[in-house]
Amino acid sequence: MNCGGRTPATVRCKYCSACLTVTTGERAVQCSQCCGVTRVVRRSVRLPLLPALPRPMAPAGSFPCSRSKKRAVLIGITYADTRRGCGELRGSVNDVKCMRHLLSQRFGFPSEGIIMLTDDQKDPFRLPTKDNIRMAMQWLVQGCSYGDSLVFHFSGLGAQVPDEDCDEADGYDEAICPMDSFQKGPILDDEINEAIVRPLVPGAKLHAVVDACHSATVLDLPFFCRTSRTGNWQWEDHRPPSGACKGTSGGQAVLFSGYSDGKSKFSVTPQAYATVGAMTHSFIKAVECEPCGVTYGRLLTSMKAIMTNGGGSCNLQGPIGAPVSKVANFSGVQEPNLSSSEMFDIYRKPFVL
Repeated sequence: MNCGGRTPATVRCKYCSACLTVTTGERAVQCSQCCGVTRVVRRSVRLPLLPALPRPMAPAGSFPCSRSKKRAVLIGITYADTRRGCGELRGSVNDVKCMRHLLSQRFGFPSEGIIMLTDDQKDPFRLPTKDNIRMAMQWLVQGCSYGDSLVFHFSGLGAQVPDEDCDEADGYDEAICPMDSFQKGPILDDEINEAIVRPLVPGAKLHAVVDACHSATVLDLPFFCRTSRTGNWQWEDHRPPSGACKGTSGGQAVLFSGYSDGKSKFSVTPQAYATVGAMTHSFIKAVECEPCGVTYGRLLTSMKAIMTNGGGSCNLQGPIGAPVSKVANFSGVQEPNLSSSEMFDIYRKPFVL
């Protein structure tokens, strides 16, 4: 539906009927009034066909030139002053700081191999805008080769959008919301898969940790692992009904995300430096508490126990660990899930970054 003229194109919010401006080339738009995400329907006779935008290229010097074998993109968004009546997510920036400490101290990621995008930074190329996130994802996998260990971490808001490609078993695409999501729309799982999963060559590995609502399959990986009725971790085949390829180019991608039934209440504490996200906290604490070489199955079980116990005491390591006093389940996550580009024995395969 075109409700405001042909230039710029506009659509009605699917949930509250507000008139939304559509950025040229984007497939979805987020409403600043109700936070709902509306798919841009290109087949509408009244809405002009919007050409796909070329992917933004990072200006020289905006990202590190170092091609360390260990690289990470860490994104934390508070959405300060952007969500009407919804407050902000205080824990997301802390999540990024804690994750950086874990990667540097425990797994030897060099400082020049880690990019942090948070909305409290002054450098415009370190703000988690849609364009910057796209450029950071491109930087992460560009020129990847055998032996590369890559990490993608996102702490913020997620969203669901009705699927139009017939490649989702549940009929919905998942998405992450940049800080300018209300202006430019969210980043859909199809794009994330194409950006950081498909380029992975043999011997390259990507681990992603996403602390957001609607994040269970946000990398669009074909195999999904969760607890069965017997309490064991079990793989499910989530390859798309359309037959579309969602795997890598020979490497491996693994996603730690969370399940929610949609009924849990979000917990947001207003004090700065008072919270960390529940999903990120359970991952970091489980990694810190378990011995090196812990299997994926043991790590997931430990994460689930931490979540079930409400996070316990935070006491994370690093400079931000001591001031943190509360675990904020702003994503509504109730238990962890794992998805992967390939199935493997999670009770035998060690977790290694």
